[in-house]
Amino acid sequence: MTKTQLIDAVSASAGHTKKDTETVIEAFITEVSGALAKGEKVDLRGFGNFVAREKKARQGRNPKTGATIEIAARKAVAFKPSKELATKVNGEPAA
Repeated sequence: MTKTQLIDAVSASAGHTKKDTETVIEAFITEVSGALAKGEKVDLRGFGNFVAREKKARQGRNPKTGATIEIAARKAVAFKPSKELATKVNGEPAA
């Protein structure tokens, strides 16, 4: 599902205009991105958790030349689905 498809689906199910829905979704993305950039955890009950994790610097290898390279430390976003989401995706009945 693309962002445009998400906006269409949410606006149809919520009964709001696409422009209003797009504004809300853009604000949601901005707020979640900002919180993760500050190192905060984003917990959406019934959906899952987003967290920015630190990745250490490490040695890597260029597959084309075989040369050793240094991969810089960075932050990576991780998502852990809630139990409710996992059961829904797997088609299991709700407990």
